[in-house]
Amino acid sequence: MTIAMPVLRPKSPHFSSGPCAKRPGWSPKKLNTSVLGRSHRSKEGKARLKLAIDLTREVLQVPADYLIGIVPASDTGAVEMAMWSMLGERGVDILAWESFGEGWANDALKQLKLDDVRVIDAPYGRLPKLKQVDGVARDVIFTWNGTTSGVRVPNADFIAADRQGVVICDATSAAFAQALDWPKLDVVTYSWQKVLGGEAAHGMLILSPRAVKRLETYKPSWPLPKIFRLTSGGKLIAGIFQGETINTPSMLAVEDYIDALEWAKGIGGLPALMKRADGNLRVLNRWVTATPWVEFLAVDKKTRSNTSVCLTISDQAVVALGAEGQAAFAKAMVARLEKEGVAFDIGHYRDAPPGLRIWCGATVQSRDLKALTPWLDWAFALTRAEFCKVAA
Repeated sequence: MTIAMPVLRPKSPHFSSGPCAKRPGWSPKKLNTSVLGRSHRSKEGKARLKLAIDLTREVLQVPADYLIGIVPASDTGAVEMAMWSMLGERGVDILAWESFGEGWANDALKQLKLDDVRVIDAPYGRLPKLKQVDGVARDVIFTWNGTTSGVRVPNADFIAADRQGVVICDATSAAFAQALDWPKLDVVTYSWQKVLGGEAAHGMLILSPRAVKRLETYKPSWPLPKIFRLTSGGKLIAGIFQGETINTPSMLAVEDYIDALEWAKGIGGLPALMKRADGNLRVLNRWVTATPWVEFLAVDKKTRSNTSVCLTISDQAVVALGAEGQAAFAKAMVARLEKEGVAFDIGHYRDAPPGLRIWCGATVQSRDLKALTPWLDWAFALTRAEFCKVAA
């Protein structure tokens, strides 16, 4: 049986979960290049870095008394900086339901070797029992949106407003697409490469007054690498949060981030960004509902991500292939779509269950997702005929 190839193609095939699609209309010619080749410590360089911080506060709606800094090593660097600088003052609860949460737990247990760590976990596709979290007396670490599982927390109600500990939130694939509950969060981190489609390697570290107090009143027992040091002489290094970065940033990447922020501001800011991501999720939700061979990895629709949408292949002939066979099947589907130039980099994360992961953040156009879904059906049918030895 011949399977007809769809006619309409996505205008942009970029559905990677990081680095993500550039904003609509992006061009390198639109970037401000006046500071390229200049020192980031020059008056002009620091002004551009400060502009990136100020626009972040405005678009992301960060409270006025929270500090915003640009730090090395993407979101991972920002989270590690907070963990190594703040943990150990009291016990810590770490939520883990996908690979990055598991990574933070591993660092606390095996690298920092903390004595009092509780890991509250759940398998891929589900959230841990949030009621088990001690959001009053203990520190808490969690990812707001699990990039590798497509599962997000519905809210931060499990954190107490009158807490004694600090809350570290990895928000890398939630920031600019989901409503963060700022009063419940003391450290928020993300990278430019996700919802705004910026370039990688730079992280954002946002600190509440409570987090600043922890940094200035607690000194960990272990030595800190230079790029992790946020204090000097027991006081916060304020310049970090005014555009004076710890190490040399890429000013080209800074300009790209500023461009994305100005685009976001121009379309209506955070509400518009969230609306775009929600609309993209609805496109895939309608298709999944009508398609018998695929399901969301996230079991509860209330916790499904509107950015990193993870899908599993539920067709029984494919399920019968076993874990290795399912992974090979998904890989073959992804390769087929990439060869046709209609979808790049939509395979599951290496530690996640076999399937697909399609980015739906604000820089992705709904019309491209609508054009993609017939291609997903096409690739599935051809791959099923190949792998399962059944008629297409």
